[in-house]
Order: sequence, then C-alpha cells, then structure tokens
Amino acid sequence: MTAAHTTITTNSPAIASHTLFVCQTCASVWQDGKRVGESGGQKLLHQIQQLAQDWDLQDEFPIQPVECMSACNRSCVVAFAAKGKLTYLFGDLNVDGSAAAIIECASQYYAKTNGLLPWSERPEPLKRGILAKIPPL
Repeated sequence: MTAAHTTITTNSPAIASHTLFVCQTCASVWQDGKRVGESGGQKLLHQIQQLAQDWDLQDEFPIQPVECMSACNRSCVVAFAAKGKLTYLFGDLNVDGSAAAIIECASQYYAKTNGLLPWSERPEPLKRGILAKIPPL
C-alpha cells in the first residue's frame, strides 16, 4: 500500500508570500574599510518604508532590508520575489524619486499571477535598469 497525499497549489496573489528586497549597502561611502554615514540604499529603504505605511499591501508584501545584493556598480538595487512567480532585480534606481515607483511596481507584481511585469506597464524608473528576470522555482 502506498501513502496517498494531496498537493494543493495556487497562484492566488492573496496567498503567495511576497517580498520586496532593498539593498541597504548601495551607494555607500567607505573609509578605512567601514561604511561612513547613511548609504543611498538606506535612504531609499527609509523612503519606501515611509510610503508603505499607507500601502494597502503592507501586510502582504513585507519590505526586507538586505546587507548587499552584489550589484554595487548598478546601485541602488531592489528585488521583487514571490513563490511561484518570476523574480525581478532592478538597479540604477535614484535614491530620490524612485520609492513611489517601486511601491507602484510592487503592487503590479502582486496582482500578476505569474509576476510578469511587461516593460510598457512598469513605472518609468523601473523601465530601465533591470538586472535580472529569474524564472520561478
């Protein structure tokens, strides 16, 4: 006799676990091997966190600071990821003026079953600077 099991899968945005990763090391000033002052990534993270306080998806799409996303020559960097969806990595984001576009694009990503973000639908700051579009596991 074999064990029977049922696997239930869904691509419902309400069930998928989403994360907005923000590199907080981006655009750092370094002196003697130590970061000096607040980095551009930290500034961008704080701006995104401020806007997210009024975001209707704040509980479904947590913002996760990352120490380094290894795209130092393309800072500032963010990524959208969710189970069963494409993962996007964006770079070359301006510290000032990108936070609202990142939240808007994250909302679009959340609404897409497969996470596909067509170029024409993305907010202007995220139309360029795409570093990777990674297939889901």
